[in-house]
Amino acid sequence: MQVYVEKPKCTGCSHCFDVCPVAVFEMKDREAPDVNNDTAPDEWKWKGSHTPEVTAKWANVQDGHKHFAEKHEGGSGGISVAVNGASCILCQACLVECEGECIVITDDTNNVYHSIYK
Repeated sequence: MQVYVEKPKCTGCSHCFDVCPVAVFEMKDREAPDVNNDTAPDEWKWKGSHTPEVTAKWANVQDGHKHFAEKHEGGSGGISVAVNGASCILCQACLVECEGECIVITDDTNNVYHSIYK
């Protein structure tokens, strides 16, 4: 299984981290040196800016999450990194919980799954 996060779309909501039963995801500060330590293609690595569409959708939402915060503190903020993609069991919990619709999973037969927020 290959799992990565399209980092410019990540809101930092931490839902993927919270729902994953096999600890595929870790939340990192956006400026952490290992923030791009997953299998994301270069165009989806964190380079310091968010996707405008995702920012427009989530910037003013008041749901208790620190959307787009630089640091991961108090259960949200920062950025998700798929540090343990090989452990993914394809339960798809992260795919329906991801606010930024930024998770991509490729299974062992090359089927590709994209997150779509519930």
